[in-house]
Amino acid sequence: MGIPVKLEVFEGPLDLLLHLIDKNKVDIYDIPIVEITNQYMEYIREMQKKDLNIMSEFLLMAATLLDIKCRMLLPVEVNEEGEEEDPRQELVEQLLQYKMYKYMSYELKDRQLDGERLMFKDATLPEEVKEYQEPVDLDALLDGLTLARLNEVFQEIMRRKNDKIDPVRSKFGKIEKEEITVEEKMEYLDTYITTHRKFSFKELLKNQKSKIQTVVTFLAILEMMKMGKISVVQENTFDEIMITSMV
Repeated sequence: MGIPVKLEVFEGPLDLLLHLIDKNKVDIYDIPIVEITNQYMEYIREMQKKDLNIMSEFLLMAATLLDIKCRMLLPVEVNEEGEEEDPRQELVEQLLQYKMYKYMSYELKDRQLDGERLMFKDATLPEEVKEYQEPVDLDALLDGLTLARLNEVFQEIMRRKNDKIDPVRSKFGKIEKEEITVEEKMEYLDTYITTHRKFSFKELLKNQKSKIQTVVTFLAILEMMKMGKISVVQENTFDEIMITSMV
């Protein structure tokens, strides 16, 4: 008859590994993989779990430990940077991350327990006490107040108000949108070329009163060139751009 063994309950394979590392008092960065694997497999053999999903997690970690154990027996692998690769590195990183979250959960649990010990009591002040306001003594408040002092206070308030005014934005005028379309400019150019069969681009732009009109006029000229109503020629670089009617 076998000796009954009482097994501790662990939340998962990483929890069991941390327990074995702490129990054997070994450095987590230098895990004796053979010893830890043997102890882990011994625990697996003693486990009797009805939940196959949980059992499969422990078996997966067992396979990982056996894989690391086999790789430790092979020659050391070297990565592209020429550094030796430790087969335990990935497992160590998982353990460190799990350990951090585990101790964070302990801290949160302690804070929850501390919070449950706090008790709050609603205010029970009588309504007449809440509504009480200390009376104002106008004689004491206005004592020593003169018209000169009032004027000083007023001037100080006006000075602070003026200091808040933006010296640049406060001088901005009203911006009005100028409505003008390419079609309207094309009608204007149709009329213009009936009396000016040939003219310079510079001469045409002189008649425009705003920047937006200049831009729209330029677009209208491009559209009329596309339609074959006008031709645009520049003989030499920096010469006048001449526009000629084709209709």
